[in-house]
Amino acid sequence: MRHGMANKKLNRTSEHRKALLKNMLNSLIKYEQIKTTLPKAKFLKPQADKIITLGKKETLQTTKMLVSKLQDIKSANKVKKTLSKRYEKRNGGYTRIIKAGFRYGDNAPMAIIEFVDRDLEAKRVDKKKKDSSKETPKAEEKKTTTA
Repeated sequence: MRHGMANKKLNRTSEHRKALLKNMLNSLIKYEQIKTTLPKAKFLKPQADKIITLGKKETLQTTKMLVSKLQDIKSANKVKKTLSKRYEKRNGGYTRIIKAGFRYGDNAPMAIIEFVDRDLEAKRVDKKKKDSSKETPKAEEKKTTTA
């Protein structure tokens, strides 16, 4: 029988599993879309939905719970300020899982987990914007050396 088996173990110790979940939650909140294996995505989906539901409540207790679960104040603030406002009329189902083929090395099933109605610019949070003033002198130097 399957009594008392609440979640997948993912072939990890309990501490490793907790750290994996926390890191994946923080990445999902930051970038609003991540690519991972299918079992990890299925493990992450209910937890992410619970975090958004927790962020909808405007109390100090829920804020403290968010910070303790995510261990990151920036992620907790994003949940409270942007994600909870985006999904205030939705009663659940904040994330979706899209199957994305198989990984090349070990043929593991891959999936993309993302927020429904996500912000497309969130994926480019860490990417540096090109500075046109820095590239202009280099381009002029190349033109003068070739001419």
